[in-house]
Amino acid sequence: MGMTLNELVQETFSRYPDRDSLGWKVDGKYQFVTYSELSARVRRCALGLQSQGVESGDRVGLLSENRWEWAVTDLAILSLGAVNVPMFPTLPSAQVKYVLEDSSAKAIVVSNKEQFKKIAEIKGSLEKLEHVIVLESAATEGLAKATSFGDMMDRGAQIEGGESDHFDATWRDVKEDDLASIIYTSGTTGDPKGAMLSHSNFSTNARATAKVFEFTHEDRFLSFLPLSHVFERLAGHYLPLHVGAAVGYAESLFTIAKNLRELQPTIMLSVPRLYENMQEKILDSADKLSPTRKKVFLAAIETARDIGRLRGQQKKAPLLLEAKHKAFDTMVYQQIRESFGGCLRIFVSGGAPLPPSLGEFFCGLGITIIQGYGLTESSPVICTNRPHNPRFDSVGFPIDEVEVKIAPDGEILCKGPNVMLGYYGKPEQTREAIDEEGWLHTGDIGVLDPDGHLRITDRKKNILVLANGKNVAPSQIESHLLQSPYLSQIVLLGDRQKSVTALIVPGFGALKEYLSSKGIQAETNEAMVEAKETRQLIKAEIDRLSGHLADFEKVKKFTLLPKEFSVEEGELTPTLKIKRKVIMDKCARQIEDMAD
Repeated sequence: MGMTLNELVQETFSRYPDRDSLGWKVDGKYQFVTYSELSARVRRCALGLQSQGVESGDRVGLLSENRWEWAVTDLAILSLGAVNVPMFPTLPSAQVKYVLEDSSAKAIVVSNKEQFKKIAEIKGSLEKLEHVIVLESAATEGLAKATSFGDMMDRGAQIEGGESDHFDATWRDVKEDDLASIIYTSGTTGDPKGAMLSHSNFSTNARATAKVFEFTHEDRFLSFLPLSHVFERLAGHYLPLHVGAAVGYAESLFTIAKNLRELQPTIMLSVPRLYENMQEKILDSADKLSPTRKKVFLAAIETARDIGRLRGQQKKAPLLLEAKHKAFDTMVYQQIRESFGGCLRIFVSGGAPLPPSLGEFFCGLGITIIQGYGLTESSPVICTNRPHNPRFDSVGFPIDEVEVKIAPDGEILCKGPNVMLGYYGKPEQTREAIDEEGWLHTGDIGVLDPDGHLRITDRKKNILVLANGKNVAPSQIESHLLQSPYLSQIVLLGDRQKSVTALIVPGFGALKEYLSSKGIQAETNEAMVEAKETRQLIKAEIDRLSGHLADFEKVKKFTLLPKEFSVEEGELTPTLKIKRKVIMDKCARQIEDMAD
């Protein structure tokens, strides 16, 4: 049975009024507000927005980094029956304009002066945009036609309790099938499309996912993935609000290690790339140890991998291996877990395929990584592994009320209460995505194992068709090759070519150490890429990790690049997915040189 997000959070406000809800850094220390205090802030924000003319059905843009005001504003928008249109704060003004124009936004809430400047550049051409609200009050000084968040909250406080305070009646008037949010897809190809997600889409997904993970009000989440992305929006926002858990906001991507120690969370959500970085730092720490301690550390890591591999296959470890693992837990693993705050029980991974070796590594250390699968269009969770028996080579089983089947061409289809209402203003694209029977065509290729586990093999659009007609699914191969510490990023190519080629960004930290061990001093990335020893090493690593591949799937040629792909350069989406077309355009010359 569906419910509105308003009902979902109001239930939590009543059940856990004195428990911590949202936390953020103040004067160098984390402070939390209770659920009762959060409820009051949402009420005042909603009344303040209402005083600005925001009504049921209005679109309200939200352009901000993660912070408590983001969460409060979102809940306030929903309470009014209005529609949240979130945007990544990294978007340039032209893309912000596209979203605001396409969604017919009436108001926008921005975080600071930097984000306000984007709106100032485009506001003149946005006829329907009437109000701009800035979260940081100081940022509105000298800015025309902008309201500070503080002033708006003050207006809400003045209305609160008066004759014009219709807050309770307003949130109760919202229906479960009403539109809650328009989330624009990352746009790895073409213009973004606005997925329309209802209150019921989100609420059913939050409740089903919480049930799988057995989350409770005792849990504490660290939030740092963008709340504008559906993964964090659901699993790091609505889900903890549903169970009454606490959410602490990381200061930035660069302070995660410090914030983990300070907050001591039990749950963290991330993309595989961050977990890979964590693994690299753990392994790099061995170089700072004495020879004797280093030997023990490396033996412990090898034991952890062995245990993780067996647990990922649901196999029982031999008694001797279990005994070694238990001994190493006291000597090594416990210290590693303490560096993450000491309380973590689950890492949740989404947004991209998780290399199985990465899941095995952390499982062996005593922190389970749970890989799930979903799309913006599915609110987002479709499938997820179960905490008690995760399989690192799959994305698990469908959650409650969600059906999954494989189409004749291998595409994954999904049906359930999580499937979006459609694409805003795009009926033709909606019909292409959701068929007459209600099945969402995900665009992903996959297989269902006999026991019901779903494995993703690639994106339908990413399949490489070689000149000989052979099909190559690049994502799984890329993920497998990235097990090498000497490879940081890789893009496989080969469409209409005789063989598979690759653009590779080396793991420069590990590579520099390797070259140094060979007596080669290469101080820049460019120098490392040019060294013949580097090419020999990378080729050896590719060969080492390609034994399981068919000959036509193996990388025959590659080009090394001296700079990592980045969001700032437009090569990655805000959730760190590779934009293949952008990279192929930028590296057209290198690709042409590799062509058969």
